[in-house]
Amino acid sequence: MVVKDLKDCEEFMAGDNTRLRELLHPGKADLDLRYSLAHAVLEPGLTSYAHKLKTSEVYYILEGEGEMHIDDETRKVTPGQAVYIPPESKQYIKNTGAIDLKFICIVDPAWHIEDEEVL
Repeated sequence: MVVKDLKDCEEFMAGDNTRLRELLHPGKADLDLRYSLAHAVLEPGLTSYAHKLKTSEVYYILEGEGEMHIDDETRKVTPGQAVYIPPESKQYIKNTGAIDLKFICIVDPAWHIEDEEVL
C-alpha cells in the first residue's frame, strides 16, 4: 500500500508559475501508474503562465475560485468542479478570489518536463 501525505511532498515552482507538490508519479516511486497526481496552489490575483502539454490533463478544484482558459474558451471554476484539458491545448488559470486557489492536477500519461511548453 502506498499512502502519501501532502505535507511530506516537496513543494516547487512549476514551469507555469504554480506551486506544486507531486503526490504520485510513476517515475518517483515504484508505482504501476500511467498518470501523475499533483496538488497545485495559485495565490490570489495571480495567473499561471500560458502553456500546453502533449498529454491530457484534469484539474479538480478544491478551494478558492478562478477563471480557466483553454484555447479560446473561458469559464469560472469553483470547488467541486473538474476541468478536462485536451492534449496540445493552450491553457492557463487565474485566481479571481481572495484566498489561495487550490486544485489537483492529473496528467495522463504522467507529466514529464519535455511534454510541457510554456508559451
